[in-house]
Amino acid sequence: MSQIRSDLWCAAFVRRHNDLGHVCVVARKGDPIAGQVWIDVDHLDGTRSLFGPAPSLVASEAGAGKLFQRRLERVAGLEIRERLDKEARFDPDFWLLGLETRDDDLGFDLYDNEGTGKV
Repeated sequence: MSQIRSDLWCAAFVRRHNDLGHVCVVARKGDPIAGQVWIDVDHLDGTRSLFGPAPSLVASEAGAGKLFQRRLERVAGLEIRERLDKEARFDPDFWLLGLETRDDDLGFDLYDNEGTGKV
């Protein structure tokens, strides 16, 4: 099964969170069809978390949706920026969504080493 286009997924994600009263923006536009999507979550307590694409093999089993993996959890913003700068050197066509929320329901599927779940 093929995955949904990145631009459509990002537009829906941003719209959903803004409708919920969160601040969510497209901070960086990537390839509209197949660009990887990263999500930078500001927890509004001085910490941020970064979610990136899950490994390809696992993501292909997820169906048409996007599957994410926690890359950094509740760290300073500088660590997030350094990780994204590294990603930009490797793959300049990625999308970056910025989300500000204290909510624990982030609205996407998360892969960890124990399987998939919703965050």
